[in-house]
Amino acid sequence: MNIQQIRVFATAASSRTLSEAAEELRLRQPTVSFHLKKLEEELGVELFRKQLRHFQLTDAGSALLPYARRISALLDEAEHLMKEHREQGRGKLRIGASYTPATYFLPSYMRAFQASFPQVMSLLTVKKAGTTLNLLREYEIDVAVVSLRNVPLDGLHVIPLVPDELKLVMPTDHRLAGMADLEVDDLRGEPFLVHEPGSTSRELSEAWAREVGLQWEVRMELGAIETIKESIKFNMGIGILPRRSILREIELGELEVRDLPGYVNQRHICLVYRDEDILAYQVRTFIGFMQSRCQE
Repeated sequence: MNIQQIRVFATAASSRTLSEAAEELRLRQPTVSFHLKKLEEELGVELFRKQLRHFQLTDAGSALLPYARRISALLDEAEHLMKEHREQGRGKLRIGASYTPATYFLPSYMRAFQASFPQVMSLLTVKKAGTTLNLLREYEIDVAVVSLRNVPLDGLHVIPLVPDELKLVMPTDHRLAGMADLEVDDLRGEPFLVHEPGSTSRELSEAWAREVGLQWEVRMELGAIETIKESIKFNMGIGILPRRSILREIELGELEVRDLPGYVNQRHICLVYRDEDILAYQVRTFIGFMQSRCQE
């Protein structure tokens, strides 16, 4: 007993003639007869009595009909649901993000995306950029939004969305706060509060320090941007942070910000997805949405 046989039986039981059932099913009449005969053979019972050109259900056929209709209805419902998945984006979208985009960039876009595509259930996982990319390669997430340097990644498409430059951050009463343009020599001997190893910010900060010849003094390694900001406010040192992460503190006058001497930005918030021929509708929709919104 297979799905096609059940559907043919349910339709035939509601039809006056075999040709009528065939027309509704968009099958040839011999094909309908074949499915009905095979179903009777497999069940070992007679389902119809043919009277002239009309069908009449046997007792066994009448007993089977409610089940056949229920199965057909469930199949129709399942097909409709899959069509929604395929054409309207209904389903889960697993997004991975590194800490800066997840906290200071994505929320407003996620709100707009959910308003435009309410049938998509977005799941957000927040990890370091490297860990997030590994999750993407291992098919544990569908798309990533991470802060990255301008380097290609094997097997992945990388779309820069917006610049995410690094800035020198200090307390408002720090001696450097009174200087408009800083030189590398002004930073020598200053204690730095830095990101823990493995973050894009740490890698780029170390690369910048090497390029400008600064041997910096690391006072503390910290894992969270918010912790670094609060520590800077309490004069524990100065730091290098993404500009997006300190916009609120700048507006409130809680921190001072300066350009890093000799720094050329190589950091962007990027949209990353697997290099594959076929992408799920939700993934394609999110990619297109983010590209269009970030180009406005």
